[in-house]
Amino acid sequence: MLGGKRTSSRHVAVVLMMCLFWYVISSSNNVIGKMVLNEFPFPMTVTLVQLCSITLYSGPFFNLWRIRKYQEIPRAYYMRLIVPLAIGKLLASVTSHISLWKVPVSYAHTVKATMPLFTVVLTRVFFNEKQPTLVYLSLLPIITGVGIATVTEISFDMLGLVSALISTMGFSMQNIFSKKVLKDTNIHHLRLLHLLGKLSLFIFLPIWLYMDSLAVFRHSAIKNMDYRVIALLFADGVLNWLQNIIAFSVLSLVTPLTYAVASASKRIFVIAVSLVILGNPVTWVNCLGMTLAIVGVLCYNRAKQITRSKEPPTLPLSQSNHIKYTPLQQQTDPYYRGALNGKMSNGLHKPGSALSGNSLLANGSGMPSGTATRLLFV
Repeated sequence: MLGGKRTSSRHVAVVLMMCLFWYVISSSNNVIGKMVLNEFPFPMTVTLVQLCSITLYSGPFFNLWRIRKYQEIPRAYYMRLIVPLAIGKLLASVTSHISLWKVPVSYAHTVKATMPLFTVVLTRVFFNEKQPTLVYLSLLPIITGVGIATVTEISFDMLGLVSALISTMGFSMQNIFSKKVLKDTNIHHLRLLHLLGKLSLFIFLPIWLYMDSLAVFRHSAIKNMDYRVIALLFADGVLNWLQNIIAFSVLSLVTPLTYAVASASKRIFVIAVSLVILGNPVTWVNCLGMTLAIVGVLCYNRAKQITRSKEPPTLPLSQSNHIKYTPLQQQTDPYYRGALNGKMSNGLHKPGSALSGNSLLANGSGMPSGTATRLLFV
């Protein structure tokens, strides 16, 4: 009993430490990204640097960490889901950097709080999945908060707002369909990140060469070899890669609900740090809108938890509101589905295991519904 408590306490400490690293790296990434774009206004090039970082660093480090390699994916499936996912990742990344370039970090992250709204809409469009009234009501504070923040934003820019909304929709769509790919192909989630990064870079490189390359090489920072800008670009790419790695690591340690709460808390941390370091002017009404939007995200997560707790217990995939996936291969995935550390292959804990009594810090259910989407991209 004492050993179980020690293991559980150690697990909590690890999660808290990982979240702290996540918050610091994410806020640093956003602040440095804004500094880069202020001096080097090429969001497509910043996106290219980040995709290069994912492509170059992931392979060697994942092999060093002995992350299981993915098997061959059928060509038809690859073209039907993997390629659109890579294009979606590319579009979301570019528009995210455009929004960061055009509007303050605090406002961009406030707009990104609308992700639950896009998740609800997209799951209804693609999977005809309806939500309880409580979930719909929880979206009202998000919409109201973003509306207030938009109206009162001193540095408002329409292109920045539209780009932030497109980016949020893109990341939401990625989260929904990445879950399907993870389940269908049994690929490790970090390998999926690497695969999408490589494919996005392959698709994006010709576009960048045509649209951005000449202007970049003519810019004074590149012509004069401004080491400060080059160092900031390098740091931005490394921090973005680390942010994705730590986000995945936190995700593997906690439930989707806990991850969603941690992600909302991270957004608050990023907004606060950006306001302090970058010093963009805000009014108290603007701060009220930001706060209301973040509180709305927490209300949405709570509403989803209440809704799931009222659902009758069923065998996996027995409910009609679950998205039906047909796995390509029936294999146990010890990394994604949790076959290690006292877990069974369906993600549930064995009786008596150290984490079985901690519902918030146990890895999520092995068969989440379409709306219990794990946020794989941040």
